Amino acid sequence: MAQTEHSRSAAAVLERDRPVSRWPRVLRWCIAAAIAVAGVCYSSWILEFVLPVGLDPVDSFLSELDADGRPYGWVFSTADTIAGSLALAAALGGLFAFSRRRLSTVGWVALGCFGASTIADAQWPIEPCAESCDNGLFPQLHQVHALTSTLAVTSIFVAMIAFSAAAFRYRRWPILRHSGLWIVVLGTAATAWMLIADNLTGDYALGIAQRIQVGSMSLWLVALAVQVGLVSGGGRARRPASAAPPTRRPPTRP
Repeated sequence: MAQTEHSRSAAAVLERDRPVSRWPRVLRWCIAAAIAVAGVCYSSWILEFVLPVGLDPVDSFLSELDADGRPYGWVFSTADTIAGSLALAAALGGLFAFSRRRLSTVGWVALGCFGASTIADAQWPIEPCAESCDNGLFPQLHQVHALTSTLAVTSIFVAMIAFSAAAFRYRRWPILRHSGLWIVVLGTAATAWMLIADNLTGDYALGIAQRIQVGSMSLWLVALAVQVGLVSGGGRARRPASAAPPTRRPPTRP
């Protein structure tokens, strides 16, 4: 009996002295850094106020910045490619590093779809519209770029909503429950502005609305990155190293 208790005590000491793996923490930080850089690169449209791109931000759309033949178009397409690649990599890492819960899993998958769509978005830019093109409000809707852009916007909104719902449902990630929620509201309002104004006659500064929309997406990515970097542990439940296995009482003799 005494020997058994001594063996258990020695096993508990060895368990406490065993070094804890730093891999989950390093992976979490890498995911956070990738999301943050993706958010910064996705806001590369701000460079239009520095570079002589020759577009009016009030009436132009961001897809025109990297259109074929546009000056400095390679800058914006490269930034989108980096943003999409990092978002896709971060989504794959998030699925591996964090616990599999329904809403958060939907968020990571949607983030990966956003990354893949953004890469495709940069590889198939809009082409200059010829005389036979539809010169309406959205002439690029007749091109492949329209599909990739729609998928990217839809995916990031699904990710934003899923992660926000997960933050409330599972009582975790306070940054997404507070600051992240207001960013989602801002992006939704800008999207509603675009959708409603698209069906009205007149000029409603849709370029500004789209820039607010995309800017909110970049801000939300940065907020997600900060939250992922600050979350304690890798997200998977672990038994404390110091916890000894439950002991069983020896059967009492009659």
